[in-house]
Amino acid sequence: MKRLFILFSVLVPLAACAKAPGALGIVPAPKDVTIQNGSFKVKGAGFNIDPALQENTVQALNRLADDISVGTGRTSSVALANGLTPAAEVSSLKGFFFLCDPALPAENYRIEVGRKAVKVTASDHNGFLYAIQTLRQMLPVANYAGKAEPSGAWRLPCCVIEDGPQFAYRGMHMDPCRHFWSVEETKKYLDVMAMYKRNRLHWHLTEDQGWRIEIKKYPELTETGAFRNGTMVGHDFDSNDGIRYGGYYTQEQIREIVAYAGDLGITVIPEIDLPGHMQAALATYPELGCTGGPYDVWTIWGVSEDVLCVGKEETFTFLENVLDEVCELFPSEYIHIGGDECPKVRWENCPRCQARIRQLGLKSEGGVSKEQKLQNYVTSRIQKYLEGKGRKIIGWDEILEGDLDEGATVMSWRGTKGGIKAAGLGFDVIMTPTDYFYFDYQQGDPEKEPLGPGYIKIPLTMEKAYSFNPFDQIDASQQKHILGVQANLWTEYIATPEHLEYMLLPRMLALSEVQWCKPEKKDYARFENEVRTHQFAILDILGYKHHE
Repeated sequence: MKRLFILFSVLVPLAACAKAPGALGIVPAPKDVTIQNGSFKVKGAGFNIDPALQENTVQALNRLADDISVGTGRTSSVALANGLTPAAEVSSLKGFFFLCDPALPAENYRIEVGRKAVKVTASDHNGFLYAIQTLRQMLPVANYAGKAEPSGAWRLPCCVIEDGPQFAYRGMHMDPCRHFWSVEETKKYLDVMAMYKRNRLHWHLTEDQGWRIEIKKYPELTETGAFRNGTMVGHDFDSNDGIRYGGYYTQEQIREIVAYAGDLGITVIPEIDLPGHMQAALATYPELGCTGGPYDVWTIWGVSEDVLCVGKEETFTFLENVLDEVCELFPSEYIHIGGDECPKVRWENCPRCQARIRQLGLKSEGGVSKEQKLQNYVTSRIQKYLEGKGRKIIGWDEILEGDLDEGATVMSWRGTKGGIKAAGLGFDVIMTPTDYFYFDYQQGDPEKEPLGPGYIKIPLTMEKAYSFNPFDQIDASQQKHILGVQANLWTEYIATPEHLEYMLLPRMLALSEVQWCKPEKKDYARFENEVRTHQFAILDILGYKHHE
């Protein structure tokens, strides 16, 4: 009787965990997991692939098969699975099967692990990619590096996983303007994004401190605007290290990165920040400024008062020509146009800008200045231009100040108030509040961490990032306007790839669960345990630096 009681006391907790999303140690946690008895032996298992799968999906499956072959010491052959439908019973199969199921929503997948077979179904490239990432996390970490470990536990527990994301927009931001990142470094950044099921890279390509995108019509933008004559040292705005610094991406390199990201299921959204944060462009074409210059590519951080003169038609000609080439390079639905931190002091004293204000009949009213309304005009005009090319705009939450045209998407960075307001007005929103998702903020004691923004006194920990609820204070009827969540990683104080990775990780894993999992499915204790016991081992074998 005592032995029976002990057995019962063990089985009850196991039964209670049978549908726990984190039961397999996967990040982000799947939507629904059912653990069953038994396991599937991976060693030597063949890969059977639906002929309907896209070529880049097949390539991803071939890479998985190759890594398993190396890891187990026995070849997993790849063949076409002709004549099979998604309804095939896993009990009637043998090996791995990857079958297209049009009935599944985009980016969703289903994994059924039986004793003799694993059946994976999805309806699109991203769904299969996410299934692959889930399988990889269930295998020995050696599979990530194509490392031989024949004696490892190359078995998958029998289970059924049904999974799909909470949000369609799951973003991460990269800033190559303050410090420049090579093509290979950018690809490595994309790789770790893909591991945790992220699908948007917000690529910040223009700034006061450097212009990073080749524009064929304006070659001087990269000849002059991509390089600054030194960089401030630490927090001393009066200093300069005297080292010429810069770099840019050719259009060929941009196409390479966009294609690479696409194979990983990631859409690259470019940002051309306007009408502020344009001093690198003004250093190249001073006639586009209100004062006529001279201007230099900025060597300090912060916000320059020199912005584009929007009283001149040639400014809009310049912007439209730049955006023409941007649209040719990036197939993304969205183009980010910035709109943040645009001081109005130059416009207030510029005869051309004041003439434009009079021409448009703009008046200061309701706490909104006529100069702010002039920025609304710029946003609206650029939005209409891009709509003519079949594109939509995203702007930082400053674009809400004054009037905003229907169809714009607001990126809420100054806390959540902008996002709450935008959703209430019927605008789509991407949440990226500084207090939770500015990953340039130190993760621990600022006195002990690498140098960062001097005004940060409270660390932005992994737990703080994990705690964010995108729907907090959003009326249920307006929650449909929250497209997703993003974290931003500005690089004023980040000059090396190792430092970049250290600031990104492991907080990006916390972000992945905020983006992927419904709030009620999150569990920080479970998540932290999985990060420390399993995910760090994965990051280590791949050579990523991370905060402990």
